[in-house]
Amino acid sequence: MCLAVPGRVTGIEERDGTRMARVDFGGVVKDVCLAYLPDVEAGEYVIVHVGFALQRLDEESARASLELFEQLGLLDEEFGDAWERAAAEAGQDRPKAAPAETAGPRTERPAAAKEVTR
Repeated sequence: MCLAVPGRVTGIEERDGTRMARVDFGGVVKDVCLAYLPDVEAGEYVIVHVGFALQRLDEESARASLELFEQLGLLDEEFGDAWERAAAEAGQDRPKAAPAETAGPRTERPAAAKEVTR
């Protein structure tokens, strides 16, 4: 499920000509695009959906929403470990990563195709 989640802007920077913010969603911090709210400042609360800040929100409303999302388990669903969640839904423990020596061959994408002449 994709939610529009409120968060507090903790920092702002420009990246490749785009204004970006670090947003704290009750302990989970993510990078968010400010293209739709270019005048937002650090310390303000915004509603974020799929990585874009869409609307300003007052602190009281933001905290109430975050508390409700936490109670409903929606923050963990939105920001939690997807692999762990999938394993739990399948009734299994999340598999542990194998040590590098025993993990088997690594599949990598070739850098570039070589021209074959006949």
